[in-house]
Amino acid sequence: MISTKGRYAIRVMIDLAENQSDGYIPLKDIAARQEVSKKYLEIIVKEMVTGGLITGASGKGGGYKLCRKPEDYNIGEILELMEGTLSPIACLSSGTNECPRRKACQTLPMWTEFDNLVHDFFYGKKLSDLIHS
Repeated sequence: MISTKGRYAIRVMIDLAENQSDGYIPLKDIAARQEVSKKYLEIIVKEMVTGGLITGASGKGGGYKLCRKPEDYNIGEILELMEGTLSPIACLSSGTNECPRRKACQTLPMWTEFDNLVHDFFYGKKLSDLIHS
């Protein structure tokens, strides 16, 4: 299940893309448009800055903006930054030790197919696909 953190991160990215200008967009404006607590968004955007999805500036004229063009982001990278792996089972997660039952597991092909469907779906969607210009 994708949490509010992942869903709100996508909404923040859409908001930044739809309202982009030469300057930074204040978080209070994003929070008001998205009807989400500014405090909760502070946690989310901090992770997004650390993960290199957006850039932030503090002080007068500060806020957030995209690091790249909307068409250069895919939804999968946003979700994986915020949620961690999207794999449905642990043995398909990258960096996980190989399962000792891998060769005998009768369900692994099904989980692998499902994992590929999810991956291809989210990584095939660009941020620009979600923008209402």
